[in-house]
Amino acid sequence: MTPVSAPDHLAQVHAGTPGVYRRQAAVWNAGRMGDLYEQKWLDRIVDGLEPGAPVLDLGCGGGDPIAIYLLQRGFSVTGLDASPEMLAIARDRLPDLHTVLGDMREAELPSGQGAIIGWDSFFHLSASEQVALIPRLAAALRPGGRLLLTVGPAASEGIGSVGGEAVYHASLAQNEYAARFGAARCDVIAFEPEDPNCRGRSVLLSQRRA
Repeated sequence: MTPVSAPDHLAQVHAGTPGVYRRQAAVWNAGRMGDLYEQKWLDRIVDGLEPGAPVLDLGCGGGDPIAIYLLQRGFSVTGLDASPEMLAIARDRLPDLHTVLGDMREAELPSGQGAIIGWDSFFHLSASEQVALIPRLAAALRPGGRLLLTVGPAASEGIGSVGGEAVYHASLAQNEYAARFGAARCDVIAFEPEDPNCRGRSVLLSQRRA
């Protein structure tokens, strides 16, 4: 992610990011197939979950590798994505995946989730959108449920690239995430900035209080 400071340009890229994933669905999926570098984090969020437990994958894309792995582990996985093109790939690949077309900022989130994942998706929301979504994510978790997000290493806005097109990224500061989740009855139990084993992604793991 390249930090930038031109507000008008950032706003344009932010508004256009969902469209990038529609146009670049095939490119994005080709780059993600089978490369489960985030497995250690997935294992942490589902540790202790019973077979068949509900898991929500926000921004599921084509379902490979995250949804595939979770289905193989025996969980009931719902994949939500704003790109019909991504979901078409997911449905063709994973008939057992329950798919929902929608934007996480507006979609109704099913309650009672054992785990929620926002990998390479939550960080495309603006800071204010993230703040608004956090309590909704917390409310969708059952007591003890865990939430896994990729964020940034510090408060920032920036621009990345998918298939040669610009995409928007944003993050709160680590202490603000802790405060926002705390207010939503969740605890941040792990935060690893720029995890070298996850291609430099900054990873946040939160758990809803019992």
